[in-house]
This record gives sequence, C-alpha cells and structure tokens, in this order.
Amino acid sequence: MSEQWLSNTYLVADEAGRSAVMIDAGGPVAPLLDLLRRLRLELTHVLLTHHHHDHVAELDAVLEERPGTPVLIHELERERVPQATDALLPGETIHSGALEIVPIHTPGHTAGMVALLVAGGDLFTGDTLFKGSVGGVRAPGATSYEDLRSSIMDRLLALPPQTRVHPGHSEPTTVGEELERNPFVRIWRGLDPEGDRPCKALGEPARLILLATDYDGGKKAWVRWPDGRDDIVPGSRVELC
Repeated sequence: MSEQWLSNTYLVADEAGRSAVMIDAGGPVAPLLDLLRRLRLELTHVLLTHHHHDHVAELDAVLEERPGTPVLIHELERERVPQATDALLPGETIHSGALEIVPIHTPGHTAGMVALLVAGGDLFTGDTLFKGSVGGVRAPGATSYEDLRSSIMDRLLALPPQTRVHPGHSEPTTVGEELERNPFVRIWRGLDPEGDRPCKALGEPARLILLATDYDGGKKAWVRWPDGRDDIVPGSRVELC
C-alpha cells in the first residue's frame, strides 16, 4: 500500500505453476518485484483497474524489471495509459498458469473501471467499492452516481457473501460484510433511512443524504441536488447549513 495515496498494488500468483499477475501499479512495487525474483515467478500480465495516477505511478518500474509484460486495461481507458498493450475485455477470462481471472466492467468512478474476479473467491474492486465506503464520481473520467450504484449493487455485491474483496485503497473486506455494514449499501438496500439535511456541496445548495467515513479516515458525502440528481463528493467539500 502506498503511504502517500493508500493505494494498493497486488501480486496474485499460481505458486505451483510459477505464474503471476500484478493488479495495478501505484506502488511501492519494489517488494513485489523482489518476491517475483525470490519465488522465480513469471509475471504474465499487469492488469489495471483504471487509469488514475495513484494506480499506475510505478508501471514503468515494473516494465523496466520485466520488459515485454502485457499491460491490459479497459478499451475506454487504453489511450490514457501509453504503456498499455491490449484491452481487458469484460467477461473474457484471463489465464495465468492455473489462475483464471474475469474482468467485470464497473463504470462510475471512471468509464472504463474494471473489477477483477479470481476464481476461488477473490475480488479486486479498484476504486468502486472500499471497506465501509464507495468510490466518488468527481474524479477525472467519472461517469455518474447511477453507474456507480449499479456497479456495486448489481455486479459486485451480487457475488457470494464469502467473496473476499481487495479494494484499490486500504483494507480488505468481504461481500457479506459490505452488504451488512457499508452505510451507502445499507441505505440502498432500504435498511437505513436517507438523510435530508440542507447543506452546500462544492459551493452549491444541496441536501445531505449521507456523510460517512471514507477509507482514509476522512469523509465522503452522498448529496442530492435541487434538480433531483444524486452525487458522491468529498466530505471536505460539504458545509452543513
């Protein structure tokens, strides 16, 4: 996990087959590259959940150590990462030794965001779903609140409750834990009521539906604009009225 951004870089290996993939490359990658050398693993792919800098910052360091490694990202984001060599195709299995990895398109935080489901029950969610929080829809390349909600509820949290969730930032969780404890999800499921407090968000009048703790210890806010549109914004940009 990067100390600066709290973003995670993962190495997933088929130890018996000596094959591995790296998921994102925000750094620090040096310990993972050292592990590849010590275990004599072949890095077959670098799989990127999305194009944001905190998830690709050390991609060149990976390729310097392992030149020629295929770098895959969703087609909608490929032009934003010059090192990308091919597109991740949602639903099309990626094989690395005995590993089977299925990309799931989860737009919202970015248009080409993908989660990666490893056979056996490990889900890498990028910046769509965190422990106790969700991704924002104000970062570069974001689509909409509706996309984010659908990606989480209809795709990610429709997986078995025991599925282990490895977010793009901070600590792991499970599908079952997020269904029961994530404050955004609890409202979406009808378990908790929406808030309705007047506020200013990004300097504009709005209603505060939820102010929740984010993965970094700060706050993330779900707000509703006067025209009825919903949005998820940094809590630091919300003032209560």
